[in-house]
Amino acid sequence: MEQINNIEVVPCTNSNYLKPFRVHYNQNGTKKSWDFMRTHDSVSVLIFNTTSHCFVLVKQFRPAVYMCEWERTKPQPPEPAEQAEEGVASAEAAAPESQAGQAASAGESSSPEPPASAGVTYELCAGLVDKPDLSLEEIARQEVLEECGYDVPASKLRRITSYRSGVGVTGSKQTMFYAEVSDENRVGEGGGEPQEGELIEVVKVPLHEAMMFAYDESIPKTMGVIFSFIWFHNNMSPKYKISTNV
Repeated sequence: MEQINNIEVVPCTNSNYLKPFRVHYNQNGTKKSWDFMRTHDSVSVLIFNTTSHCFVLVKQFRPAVYMCEWERTKPQPPEPAEQAEEGVASAEAAAPESQAGQAASAGESSSPEPPASAGVTYELCAGLVDKPDLSLEEIARQEVLEECGYDVPASKLRRITSYRSGVGVTGSKQTMFYAEVSDENRVGEGGGEPQEGELIEVVKVPLHEAMMFAYDESIPKTMGVIFSFIWFHNNMSPKYKISTNV
């Protein structure tokens, strides 16, 4: 799907999206501290195409997912050698350590990078709440149009629920909506905004395969996909009288 190369990890000293903080507080008389990130809240949209009876998801490369896979799969450096006995010349002790370090470095550089597919995930159409002059529904409508190419009036979006995500790190809130579309609502190809760095593939999941898709651990996906498919099964499936294969 993608060609990922020339990877370089550097410190993040300034960001429009993440701001790290450390909070100190007392809880029941005990002093505590916690590191967290301040981020934007977000919206997500479960899109169901009533013409083809399928869900419309987005598929994209996520650098954070990719780097987690890279960290998980790369070889671990060897355990440090035991300290040389007291009295051994420092030059004699340094030589094997230097060789071990070179071997470790060579092993890391020769380890293959994970394929780009390791960082690709299936997700609901979603976006940041970063436009204070727009309602959540209007932001969600824009995301559906930009990412998936469907023009849906904000008034037709049904609010499912809101919840906290990343409670240990960000605590941000995501609000989930449901939108029914048809082929007549398709006014573009979607794919996101390239000038904002988005490169999105629109994918369809047939309704009768939805629950198998949700529980298939070999398919990388967000929790929002799983939850929204279950919500649809419990609340909307009787309307269409089609099994979702639970």
